[in-house]
Amino acid sequence: MTGRVVGKVAIVTGAGSIGPGIGNGKAAAIVYAREGASVMLVDNNLSAALETKSWIDKEEGICLPYKADVGNSAECEGIIEECIKTYGRVDILHNNIGIEIPGGIDEISEESWDNVLNVNLKSMFLLCKHALKYMEKQESGSIINISSINAIRTLPALSIAYSVSKAGVIALTREIAVQYAPKGIRVNAILPGMMNTPMVTASLTEAYGGETAQMHNMRDQMCPTKKQGEPWDTAYLSLFLVSEEAKYITGASFIIDGGLTCTVGKF
Repeated sequence: MTGRVVGKVAIVTGAGSIGPGIGNGKAAAIVYAREGASVMLVDNNLSAALETKSWIDKEEGICLPYKADVGNSAECEGIIEECIKTYGRVDILHNNIGIEIPGGIDEISEESWDNVLNVNLKSMFLLCKHALKYMEKQESGSIINISSINAIRTLPALSIAYSVSKAGVIALTREIAVQYAPKGIRVNAILPGMMNTPMVTASLTEAYGGETAQMHNMRDQMCPTKKQGEPWDTAYLSLFLVSEEAKYITGASFIIDGGLTCTVGKF
């Protein structure tokens, strides 16, 4: 621990994991706590948030588990209000929530489209909107919005709603960053590529049954590094971006994919 965010207050959405192991939100929450922040652990599954709390407790970090559905407008506002009520400020907003419903335009239903855009994009709009009121008063703050390389290139399995939502996250990030740069607030996006997370394993289990090891190996081979990334990779990039070391970085989108988007053609 080097105390890079000591004394700061961070909100991490999707701070639990869908299954055993460490997901992107969970890793970010743990790293922020290790580095001195008080962390609000937001998840729609309180048990998952409590499991993340147990990791932070072991390291004597400070955190608050909080159950909320970011697809609900009132609950998005409630997240920010609870953070202010508990800690008196909000310095870091880490928007990590994302769901995927696969399919091209001829396959995905209108209901599924609305659901994905609501959870993946509208929730970030709402959480930013409510958090920025307080960050502006503080004249400081940093927001991390988790997008995906799917925002800038097509992956082997079509997922049009997910792709569009993640592309929207980049635009949302850019517009807020420019508007709030004079007010001391920075906003950046991270675009993970192939990552080995509990959510990916759960998706592979649902799609391919018990052949997850084989599918993970296939995903490894798609990457120039021949290895998928880990949630810690995204977490440590996030830590850098919210720290004072990145004080002149805003409105940027950072790809973290082991070189995958540098490759030409299809996978």
